[in-house]
Order: sequence, then structure tokens, then C-alpha cells
Amino acid sequence: MKGENKKQQHRINEQIRVREVRIVGDDIESVVLPTSKALQMAEERDVDLVEISPNANPPVCKLIDYSKYLYQLKKKAKDMKAKQVKVEVKELRFGPQTGEADYAFKLKHAQEFLNEGNKVKAYVFFKGRSIVFKEQGEVLLLRLANDLEEYAKVESMPVLEGKKMIIILAPKKAGQPKKSQQKRDNEAAEAQAKTAESKEQEGPNPNSPFAGLADKLAEKE
Repeated sequence: MKGENKKQQHRINEQIRVREVRIVGDDIESVVLPTSKALQMAEERDVDLVEISPNANPPVCKLIDYSKYLYQLKKKAKDMKAKQVKVEVKELRFGPQTGEADYAFKLKHAQEFLNEGNKVKAYVFFKGRSIVFKEQGEVLLLRLANDLEEYAKVESMPVLEGKKMIIILAPKKAGQPKKSQQKRDNEAAEAQAKTAESKEQEGPNPNSPFAGLADKLAEKE
């Protein structure tokens, strides 16, 4: 990297003009050295003296290949960006007098959106004089939030904006809806019942030290 006149995001080598710096690294114990001595060490190792924390007192530097350092920073930023889940806002439109079949259809879609990690913006649209049913619209949105409590948390309660009453639901955890306590208790009870039933079907363990004890006692009598 030495000798290259490229725009850099860090000061390196002779660009570092403070009196002393702190050197850190995997193979170096943190130590404060005169900048001239640090530059000499970088020269001996055929690497660059790179200032990574200019606001520290003294500034913190590393003895590294600056080109490789920039590559690692870019790779790390790219990996972090790839891991970030892109959250979209999916919209669901209801009418103030939505029928049960339509409601169930849209409820299923809302579950799918939330499981994918997306937010749901559900709204009741009031057309013409249907605004008189705004309380009915609020009840519908609250019902939706209640039916989705395993999948979502309410980010914004129902609010009237013009001809729309809107509620915002955010996923509790992308791809893994949270179960209610009642559902977890029911599943635990079912698992215990299945285990007990399985043991009854298997009968006594023939390898048990008490196997056949009842029969032996009966013979003695």
C-alpha cells in the first residue's frame, strides 16, 4: 500500500504526524511508542502503520497490510448487510362489514406475512356514509390483533386517518410465531399423556431387576 496516492479513510504511515501512538494487535501487547519507532516497526514487518482510532489519546494504530484491512472491512460490512432481514409492510384492506369468509382469508394472509418477517398494515376503508361504522371498524381491527397475538405485537393501535382506520402489526419473531402460555401448557399435557400411554403399551421392562417379582411371590403362596 505504501506509495499509493489513493483517497483513504484512515491515516497511514507518514500521514500520522502525532508525537506518539498506541500500538495494538493480535500478536502485540498494547504499548505506547513514539510514532517514529512505530513506523520503523511497520517497515521491518513490511506492513503499514494504520490509525484506527484517531480520537483516542494517544491515537490507536495497527501494524497491518492496509489493502487487506480495507478488504476485510468491506467483507464484514457486506456480510452484515446480507444478514439483515429486509422488512416489508404488507397491506390488508377490510370493509367495516367484512364477512367471515373474507376475514378468515385475510387473517391467513396476515399470518403468512408475519411468519416471513414482514409487518402488516391492516386498515378498514370507509366509503361514503360508511364512516358512521367507524367503531365497528375499530372492533374488527382489534379482533385481528387478538387473533394474531401468537404471531404479532401491536406497533400502532387503530387510528383514523381520513377514510381509513389503520393498525400496524409487527412480527414477534420472523419465521417463528410465539406460542401463548395456554397453548404451551396444552402441548405439554399432550406430550405427557402420550408418554404415559406409550409406557402402558410397552408393559414392564424385562430387564428390570423387579421383572417377574409378582409372579414369583404368587408361586410361593
